[in-house]
Amino acid sequence: MGKGYNAAIASNPYVVGSFACIGGGLFGLDISSMSGVLNNDAYMNFFGNPNPNQQGAIVAAMPAGSFFGALLVTKLADLLGRKRTVILSGWIWVLGSILQCAAVDRGMLVAGRVVSGLSVGIASAIVPIYQSEITAPSIRGRIVAMQQWSITWGILIQYFVEFGCSYINGDASFRIPWGLQMIPAIVLSLGMILFPESPRWLIDHDRNQEALQILADLHGGGDTNDELVQLEYAEICGQVQFERTQGAKSYMDLLKPGIFRRVGLGASLQMWSQLSGMNIMMYYIVYVFQGAGLTGRRGNLIADSVQYVLNVALTVPAIIYIDKWGRRPMLVIGTLLMGFWLFLVGGLQGRFGAWGEVNNAPVWVITGHEAATRAIIVCSYLFVCSFAVTMGPVSWTYPAEIFPMRVRAKAVSVSTAANWLFNFALAWAVPPGLSNIAYKTYFIFGTFNFAACIHIFFCFPETAGRTLEEVEEIFQQGHIFTAWNIGRDVGKKNLEQVVKENKGMDAVHHVESIEEKA
Repeated sequence: MGKGYNAAIASNPYVVGSFACIGGGLFGLDISSMSGVLNNDAYMNFFGNPNPNQQGAIVAAMPAGSFFGALLVTKLADLLGRKRTVILSGWIWVLGSILQCAAVDRGMLVAGRVVSGLSVGIASAIVPIYQSEITAPSIRGRIVAMQQWSITWGILIQYFVEFGCSYINGDASFRIPWGLQMIPAIVLSLGMILFPESPRWLIDHDRNQEALQILADLHGGGDTNDELVQLEYAEICGQVQFERTQGAKSYMDLLKPGIFRRVGLGASLQMWSQLSGMNIMMYYIVYVFQGAGLTGRRGNLIADSVQYVLNVALTVPAIIYIDKWGRRPMLVIGTLLMGFWLFLVGGLQGRFGAWGEVNNAPVWVITGHEAATRAIIVCSYLFVCSFAVTMGPVSWTYPAEIFPMRVRAKAVSVSTAANWLFNFALAWAVPPGLSNIAYKTYFIFGTFNFAACIHIFFCFPETAGRTLEEVEEIFQQGHIFTAWNIGRDVGKKNLEQVVKENKGMDAVHHVESIEEKA
């Protein structure tokens, strides 16, 4: 009987770690599937010219489904395994794409987007778990950060498809792109058959020999006696053994002191990533540039596409250097920059704009001030660049690496569900917000960024460069509100230390964090 995966593929850490990122790309496809049709007359006429509230509801249907999909991972990831759950998410996406492509009214469109959202929610929670459990610690941040990069590629590719199809007359201008977006999901589901299961999940299900061989294929060229392979295997076995003594796996584990702190960090980071205002710049960039005074479908589409290209390009430095720069500096600097650019956009809009009418709808718009229009476009680009190189990748990496094995699937899914809960609320609220309080919307999101910066500076410890098991020691240090006091060398161990600790595991079960002792 074969291994159930291709050993040659498993031996390339970048291939095995990045292929599942196609699941993240599905989210990007969805963003552009909506932003690209907001100024498409065929779409607007077919679906009855939805007003801001109705359009917000259509867009929000996807994150609504994603919220429940992320929560489903709490069961699916432990029951089916990480690999099969990724495969399942792809087939659910295909079903959702079919419903959207065939939609005959807004109700069917919303239903299709809810189903697609279910897929995205599952994928967005399980892919970082799979990546973090299957990659070496030296490149884990880089690989998990590729989840964000795949999202940016999904946005860009789908947007250009929408751009090209916008010149087709009739319903095909939006149905063709909605149908084509099922292709990456088919590739994901079929391709994942060639990839290995998470060794951590296998050990947790008493399939130790399979796990050891996978670790050898992943990190030791097939040699089960390789030092890194033995180190990881010993650490995982010891951690699983210890965690089994802590009681049954349940949602109540998430409320325990120490664990609850980490759930708060993971969920709040996902929350801040949404409250940063990136939703405005991705879902509703057409409205942003429209309010800045950029008119004409072609000009708007080109300006939007530049933003999406920058989003892809500026994510690359983060992927390369995330493990060198560290999570904390990227988050602190990123939130400061994003808040600054949003306040500039709001200030320029407030100073040079006034209420007007575009497409028979009231819009706060700048007219006759080309310099202000260009400045807003540039600030919007700089905002997206700031997000792409900082918050975007780290918001997926950090929650995937801070939880112990016994609660990892549940905790990551809860953190990701927080992302989709705020995504849902903002996707629905932004169109009415822009049509009612106009430029003040940017000040609100700018303030959220400054609040996030303060929270991250005080409460988020650095996790770069440690194995998932070594991260445990970081949270044993305490420093709940003085996270900067935890050094980047805390937790690092060699094979001899791990073996010694595992031998004494039965005698020493006192590996609780300081806050758990309190």
